[in-house]
Amino acid sequence: MWRSPRISCIFGRLNQLKLTSNLMDHALYSNVAQPLVSTAAADSMSIQSQINHSPQQKTGETQKHLIGENVPKRDKINFLTTTLLNLNDSKEAVYGALDAWVAWENKFPMVALKRTLIALEKEQQWHRIVQVIKWMLSKGQGTTMGTYGQLIRALDMDHRVQEAHEFWEKKIGCHLHSVPWQLCHLMITVYYRNNMLEDLVRLFKELEAFDRKPRDKSIIQKVANAYEMLGRVQEKDRVLEKYSHVFNEEKSRKQRSDRKKISFSSEKGQH
Repeated sequence: MWRSPRISCIFGRLNQLKLTSNLMDHALYSNVAQPLVSTAAADSMSIQSQINHSPQQKTGETQKHLIGENVPKRDKINFLTTTLLNLNDSKEAVYGALDAWVAWENKFPMVALKRTLIALEKEQQWHRIVQVIKWMLSKGQGTTMGTYGQLIRALDMDHRVQEAHEFWEKKIGCHLHSVPWQLCHLMITVYYRNNMLEDLVRLFKELEAFDRKPRDKSIIQKVANAYEMLGRVQEKDRVLEKYSHVFNEEKSRKQRSDRKKISFSSEKGQH
């Protein structure tokens, strides 16, 4: 079970003392454990009060409070989001705030952190999103393709495309046989938007080598445009011809959808 650093420290101290009597156990619980419980409750009440009543904390100052289990999840998320928005651009401040936030959790609060990241996206806090995700990864948490994609997008939006490229090469590029097309499309789009055309066509060729067939015409069009801008017209024609069925299938789906809409509108008019 995931255990917070503070709780682990307490258990370590208890093991080191090697208590040999129930009397000593009782004394230790009375003098040590009980204050910790009351401290947790006091911290939780303090945070609850800050969420609802207190003014915002000064920028750059790491929150000192620890959140107890009796605080509603929504308040925890709102508290963390507000804290992260008010911190200065310091890795130490952000990591310290996140460490304090999870200190009293019995298990790593991945769901709450995901919701916090969504809130930060709405505020377009791309740099802060990068910091939070990197903190998660440093804890061995969130090592999924979804989190990787979120990090790449945030790095791109934070104008750190080279770092996004290096992360792709290190963490994802060696698994192209199984990487979801959605994530591949994201990286192709990042390359395309930042005029990294050689990297774009190289990635697409590597995907083709694994017999990965794109099902989205926008991917094919970006690749074809990249070949054209690189002056490799024959490669462009090859790609458009090889995947022409994707354009035809999408056109057919659109026509069927349009016919259904017309039919539904006619039936509705008759009624």
